[in-house]
Amino acid sequence: MKYLIIGLGIYGSNLARDLTALGHEVIGADIRQSNIDAIKDYISTVYLIDSTEESSLQVLPLTNVDLVIVAIGENFGASIKTVALLKKAGVKHIYARAIDELHEAILESFELDRILTPEQRAASDLTHEMELGADVETLQVDESNVVVKLRVPRRFVGMPYSLLDITKSYGLTVVAATRPESRTNILGIARKRRVLINLASALAGDDSIKVEAEDVLTVFGSKEAFKEFYRHMDI
Repeated sequence: MKYLIIGLGIYGSNLARDLTALGHEVIGADIRQSNIDAIKDYISTVYLIDSTEESSLQVLPLTNVDLVIVAIGENFGASIKTVALLKKAGVKHIYARAIDELHEAILESFELDRILTPEQRAASDLTHEMELGADVETLQVDESNVVVKLRVPRRFVGMPYSLLDITKSYGLTVVAATRPESRTNILGIARKRRVLINLASALAGDDSIKVEAEDVLTVFGSKEAFKEFYRHMDI
């Protein structure tokens, strides 16, 4: 896959290096020459630009990448303006880094694919998610095993949780499940937050608790088991 990372500080540069090491093509952009010099030998192309200038942003290959990641953290205003300009330019898939609750709340209004909170999660976790190739969140447990949060495959929708057995077929263990509940953030913007499903009752045989389209599973297993799972599921 091809990624464009805007903001090559500690987080952005680590993410760029990790993705490159996994064989992906990474293009970088930053306003500081020192950041450019530190990463230029590790990724395919680097641009020295001010991403808050619309004319400068247009030199980037925005339509030729699979995902744009705005990794700017320390400059709140630059992050917001860059995201706004990317949306104006019609970029379809955007991740953006948030440094605090207010920053995250403002980014939520742009309806991005994902808001990253690296103060809680490491860049290496995001790299593993991209490598799995699905809409997931991961936590590395050891060299071989991960805990993964993923949206339920469409084929499971409507099925009672009591019949959802992926341990026998794939060697994966469902740890928890959540579904969305509408709440309002600190800016008064209505957003969906996730609440736990009572899996204990469901797995004990309560067939009334069924899988819904927006449910998210937290699953433990090996990386190889997850790759096999994704090959068989339309996620």
